[in-house]
Parts: sequence; structure tokens; C-alpha cells
Amino acid sequence: MWLMILALALVLSVAGVVYLYRRFGRFGYVEFLAGDRRWLRRLLAAAPLLALGIYAAFRLVNAVIVLLHLAAFWLILDFISFLGKCVLGRNRKASNAETEGTAEAEDAAEAAADAAADSPESDASKSGTRKPYHVYATGVIAILAVAVYLGFGWFNAHHVSRTAYEVKTEKTVADGDLRIVLFADSHIGTTFSGAELADYVRRINEEKPDIVVIVGDFVDDGTTKEDLVAACRSLSGLKATYGVYYVYGNHDKGYYNNRAYTPEELAAEIRGAGVTILEDEVARIADSVSIIGRKDRGERSGRKDIAELVKGIAATDFTIVLNHQPNDYDSESAAGVDLVLSGHTHGGQLLPLGPIGRLFGANDRTYGTEARKGTTFIVTSGISDWEIDFKTGTFSEYVVIDVVGK
Repeated sequence: MWLMILALALVLSVAGVVYLYRRFGRFGYVEFLAGDRRWLRRLLAAAPLLALGIYAAFRLVNAVIVLLHLAAFWLILDFISFLGKCVLGRNRKASNAETEGTAEAEDAAEAAADAAADSPESDASKSGTRKPYHVYATGVIAILAVAVYLGFGWFNAHHVSRTAYEVKTEKTVADGDLRIVLFADSHIGTTFSGAELADYVRRINEEKPDIVVIVGDFVDDGTTKEDLVAACRSLSGLKATYGVYYVYGNHDKGYYNNRAYTPEELAAEIRGAGVTILEDEVARIADSVSIIGRKDRGERSGRKDIAELVKGIAATDFTIVLNHQPNDYDSESAAGVDLVLSGHTHGGQLLPLGPIGRLFGANDRTYGTEARKGTTFIVTSGISDWEIDFKTGTFSEYVVIDVVGK
């Protein structure tokens, strides 16, 4: 699947480069500055793409996102412009039927001029004359629209919101209620550093949580050893009545074995911060709550079925399942657990990835909450995200869940 996604991204990127090169060549400044110097026309048309290439050397994924958004917005605006010309052309012909021959000649001349403008190589350079400077309105609007749209996405990714839910139960929970603070997908080093995590730790402590749960992807392949140590130093400041609990995500143990620390060293740092790691294990707190931490769905060693994990748990216990990827909902509901907390999806991250994921059933849920029988499921969009500096389909968050019992 990932190979297909990469192949599609490559094809679209190449097509986007070709399309945008031709479009940048239509700007008036290219014609005005280059005159009949073809080499300069090519260079000026390619200059914005060269700048994007330099950006790609440092942030490849984000450069591709900018490229594809710009090409998509521009293509849509070109199509709208084309439809507008068609409508105006029909109206012009209808109102000037008596001069049809002249109008057709003018339209043909205009179409020929537009076709010539599509290529930075074919214009006044052949005739030796310089065209007057003109503003390419469609291009200006496309660039401004993408800048505003992705600027909004950058804000959503870097500004962490507070999202609150209330879950009611007929069971006895701790002293009558329980406050859980959930965060996931910090991917340390993407939108904030390990030291900057301390700012969110302070915000979480202000919530006065009974439990803090970290539901996977705490680090990423690009997280350095120094950032990991700083992040765990920040984690050590968390204050929760019944402790802090953590399960691994698909990125935590690394895909490429190129990090300066091993999974064992990662675990040691997390435990050293006072955090309990659960791998297909159960922790019981307050004599009435059981926390079930599941291994990640993609764990090479496999993981236990939820039905096996709930064996031995008292029927009167309020059961909380930590499962990084929001899958296996039917089994978890059938097992009779009360609350399932997940991350992984980043809330859909970029439009239209969320709707596409739901269409193909990539996850049981992309974001938010739902109930199946007696089980409540909550999926967070994450406190950060993987590699990507933008969230246009959602926003970054930490989650506060108040469980209200008898």
C-alpha cells in the first residue's frame, strides 16, 4: 500500500512540476524581464520551482505537499477561468451576431495568444518585440489562496487545542469520577522539541488529572537521542493521582534502525520519567479501574486478542483500553470494555485524506467519539504529527475525558 502511495505521489509531483513550470511562464514579469532571451525566460519560469527544490532538500514531504496543493489550486482556477471564457464567449456571440465574422476572428486571435502564453518559450521572442507587462490574475490568486490555506494548516498543526469529553457509566469509578488526560502522536521533533514538550506538560498538570495516558508515537525515526532525553525529562514533570501510562505506536520502535538509540534505550528513558509501559498488560488502579495497554497492531511479535486480555478482570471494574491504532472495534466492544482510546490517524491530517481513509475503511474511526453497544471509543487527532507541518483536515490537541460514575 505504501509503495502505491509513494508511486502516486511521485507521478503527481512530476506532473505538478511540468504544469507549474508552464504556468509560471505566463507571468508578466517573465515576459517583461526576459524579452527575447529564451534562456532567461526558462530560468525565470523555473525559479519558483528551484526555490521549492531547495526547500525539499530540508523538508521533502512538506515541499511535496506545497507543490501538490499549488498545482491542484491552480488547475481548479484554470478550469473555472476556462468555463468563464466559454460563457462570456457565448454571450459575446449572441449579442454581436451581425458581426460574427469579426468576433470569431477576435476570439481566434485571443485563443492563439493564450496558447502562446502557455509556453515560456513561445512568444514575442520570435518576433523580436517585447509584450507590455501584464498581471496574470489566475496565477496570483492561486498562489495567494494556497498561502492562506496552508498558513491556516500550519497554525492548526502548531497550535495545540484542548478537547473535552464526558463519559457516563453505571459502575463505581474511583471516588465517583475520574479525569483522564490523553495525548498521542507527539512525534518529537516535528512541530515541537523535547524541551518544548514541557509547555504542554504544564498545561496538562493544570487539568489536575487522575490519569495521564500516552497512546503511541511518542517519538519518530527522525527524533534524535538528545531530543528523546529532553522529552522524557519533560515527561517526568507530569503529575497524576494514579500515574502515567503509555503504549507503543507504529513509529516508536523505528522502521529503519538508523536512530542513535535502541528500542530498549527508549523504554529505559520512558520508564525513567516515571511512566508505566503496557504491552498487552493490565494495570489496576483505585480498586475499581483496569487499564489495558495493547501492543501496536503492526507489532512484529504479534499481540494478544482483547478477549484474552480481559480475562481475570472483575466485571465491576471500569475498563480502559489503550490501543494506538483505532482498529478492532468490534472485538473490543464484544469483550465488554468500557472505554477505548486511540490516536494514529492524526484526525485525517490533510483534506481529502480523511474522507478517502473512511471510504476505504483504513481505520474503524478517523477522529472523535462514538459508542458501540456499551463501549465508548475516542480517537484523538494528536498533539503533533509525522513529518508534516500542516493540518488542513483537523487540528492538534490534547484530550480531557471526565468519567462520571456512581
